[in-house]
Amino acid sequence: MKITVLAVGRIRPPFDEAEGHYMKMLRTKQSVEVVEVKDDAALIRRLDPESHVVALDLAGKQMDSEGWARWLDGSRHAGRKVTLLIGGPGGLPPEVTEKVNQKLSLGLQTLAHQLARIVLLEQIFRASKILAGEKYHL
Repeated sequence: MKITVLAVGRIRPPFDEAEGHYMKMLRTKQSVEVVEVKDDAALIRRLDPESHVVALDLAGKQMDSEGWARWLDGSRHAGRKVTLLIGGPGGLPPEVTEKVNQKLSLGLQTLAHQLARIVLLEQIFRASKILAGEKYHL
């Protein structure tokens, strides 16, 4: 199963280093690709109708790390491509959030969109370690 993180905006320092760190650690755990788009219109054009599209949204389902592991395991068993959407500074537009298959939340706090990318990659990595039966409190 492949996960695509479709994100509005380019990653910039200091977040680019953290993203590279998690992408390197994920190589042996889970196939993840980060695709950056310029704006909301480009994000809409890049949506794959064959993919299970998940919006990261404040109103989405909140999960602890074990919940992320269960979600990842379910996605793996479903054998589907997953696309996780991260909006830009203004969040995701309603025309996107109305059409997604699922909404997940990284918590009730507001995160900078670049920081949300890092938190998401960290949770995917942690979930992968949990599913592999490895220690994940590092």
